[in-house]
Amino acid sequence: MSRWDGKTKGSLTGYKIFLFFINSLGLNFAYLLLRVVTFYYYLFAAKPRRALLDFYQNTLHVSERAARKLVRANFYIFGQTLVDRAAFLLGKTEQFTHTFENEQYLIDIREMGKGGILLSAHLGNWETAGNLLKGRITPTINILMLDAEVESIKQYMDLSTGGSRFNVIAIKDDLSHVIAIRNALVNNEFVAIHSDRYLEGSKFIEMDFLGKRARFPFGPFVIASKFQAPVTFVFAAKNGKYSYHLSATAPITDKMKPEAIAQLYVAELEKKVRQYPEQWFNYFNFFAE
Repeated sequence: MSRWDGKTKGSLTGYKIFLFFINSLGLNFAYLLLRVVTFYYYLFAAKPRRALLDFYQNTLHVSERAARKLVRANFYIFGQTLVDRAAFLLGKTEQFTHTFENEQYLIDIREMGKGGILLSAHLGNWETAGNLLKGRITPTINILMLDAEVESIKQYMDLSTGGSRFNVIAIKDDLSHVIAIRNALVNNEFVAIHSDRYLEGSKFIEMDFLGKRARFPFGPFVIASKFQAPVTFVFAAKNGKYSYHLSATAPITDKMKPEAIAQLYVAELEKKVRQYPEQWFNYFNFFAE
């Protein structure tokens, strides 16, 4: 099976269609259209379908029938998270609600005055979580990410919606992102990092995950270990048509090695995958070969 290539999949035409329908006919119609679109992907997107079926059957050990049902739900909910993201960028937020498990932990991090490192994963909807957090916890959320999205889609989203409401710190070969992270933390800002995908050729750490050996990017855990800032694991899963469940773990404030932080992170990620298997949005062979 193929591995992640660092690029966001999707077409410019698809983004234009959904932005138009959200603006003109609302979220309900966009969700209805998703039923058709995601069923098409279920039928014809063979690689991600096979990857998910393998994950559900051979890792979570569900029946073939249950696995196929989970795959269909996965495609549909993933589509919903993209629609929700666009809706927030367009200011269509009045229908959304959320609950926040352990919100106080993030408030405590803010009050420490050292900034905070938020480690998350491609499970649920991290960007909508950030939109829900912004203003309640902190005015600035920085996202550390590979700036590898298709340029035409980025340009259209920026033109149509005003762009992301986050400060993106792009990972660069000259390591300038390390300075940007330091500056953000000095300003008592949060830095959010996806910690579940690595690119071929980059440094990784191999961990036990759901009973198998899996490779995780080493960089996020090195960053969490090197900077003198509290570290927490945050997730935001969709738990209703227009609602999300956010959660945070108790902050790590003591000095820890990257391997130790990775072990705690993987244990928490396992819990979330078992709780929300239909929101595991990794469409490739996740495990070490």
